Amino acid sequence: MSAPATPAPVGPRKPGLRTILLFCLPILLLAGVIGVFVFTNGAGLNITPAVPVESVQFGQTILRPAEIELHLRNTSPKEIIVSQINVNEATWPYAISPSRTVPRLGSAVITLNYHWVQGEAYEITVFSSNSIPFNVSVPVATTTALASKGTLWSFTLIGIYVGIIPVALGMFWLPALKRLGPRAMMFLMAATVGLLVYLGLDATTEALEIGSTLSDAFQGTGIVGIGIAGTFLLLDAISSRQRSIGRSEAGQRMTFATMIAVGIGLHNLGEGLAIGAAYAVGAAALGTFLVVGFILQNITEGLGIIVPILRDRPKLRSLALLGLIGGGPAIAGTWIGGLVYSQPLSVLFLAIGAGAVFQVAYEIGKQMIWKDCAKRQMPLEVFGGIVTGMLILYVTGVAIK
Repeated sequence: MSAPATPAPVGPRKPGLRTILLFCLPILLLAGVIGVFVFTNGAGLNITPAVPVESVQFGQTILRPAEIELHLRNTSPKEIIVSQINVNEATWPYAISPSRTVPRLGSAVITLNYHWVQGEAYEITVFSSNSIPFNVSVPVATTTALASKGTLWSFTLIGIYVGIIPVALGMFWLPALKRLGPRAMMFLMAATVGLLVYLGLDATTEALEIGSTLSDAFQGTGIVGIGIAGTFLLLDAISSRQRSIGRSEAGQRMTFATMIAVGIGLHNLGEGLAIGAAYAVGAAALGTFLVVGFILQNITEGLGIIVPILRDRPKLRSLALLGLIGGGPAIAGTWIGGLVYSQPLSVLFLAIGAGAVFQVAYEIGKQMIWKDCAKRQMPLEVFGGIVTGMLILYVTGVAIK
């Protein structure tokens, strides 16, 4: 008697035309419903607002000798018409390109021939044709740094001072930390998680604060949510893929150190944005204050990078690469913040940095703390380390903010 034939495995079928049509049918019907609603004037209500709904988002304000240049974007539901410019409550002539009529989400550049004074503050008001005012401030007037070899080099030096040097100095603690016992190692690992969680909360708060100043059309909170969730899930997928590759314990620890460096690097990108933006709007004193403050704060980030590899003997080249990954993005941040000055972009980068450090803190806690804590029963070391890591950044923040 012959055995029954085993059916051949059936692979996934490609969707046919019928499947595609069935998938698209609800979308087409929804488009029809929207069309009916629009062409019937909102179900016949046809309510006109008593006051026109108008808003603009100001971009970079560029100051040149005897000239002020404003960049704005129309975030209103409809087009707006620029009708008047006031500088410190005085009407001033202006030129605008490409047109006084700015379409929705369109941009315009306003140029004022104005002899501003170094160090003075200016309040500029743009009026629409409906007499709705839009205000932008210049807190400390100074010539705006534009893209040039000298400017790029200056911002590069700021990024090196803020990111690479303090992170590298923090990594110099490696030889001393190698002499510590297992409980001290657990404490430092937990302190690293505390540092990362605090950095993530700080970046999230700053992103939400900047996002709240954006016009409704940009949906600042949505940008923050997409940046944090997207980065967290992307890094988690990469981490899961890395764990599936057979590696030694030393290789896994180096992977953790690299992930910490990536998370801290993305956070330092946001710090560079803040410093560059401070210089871009003419707040040079604020920029200098931020540089000194971030230098003091970022030395702890180098400590966080080396903690996972204290048991190993990493090569000097690997340590240099980790320091560059952790501190180098501050250079790119100062370039973007100082020369581009895009608030939506700043919100996105800050959210990406927050999502990165949250994911790294979660991964370290899951893989290198909670497992060992369950084996060795060291809950107090974990508690003390996390709180200490957060307190370190809190105290330095009190000192610099």
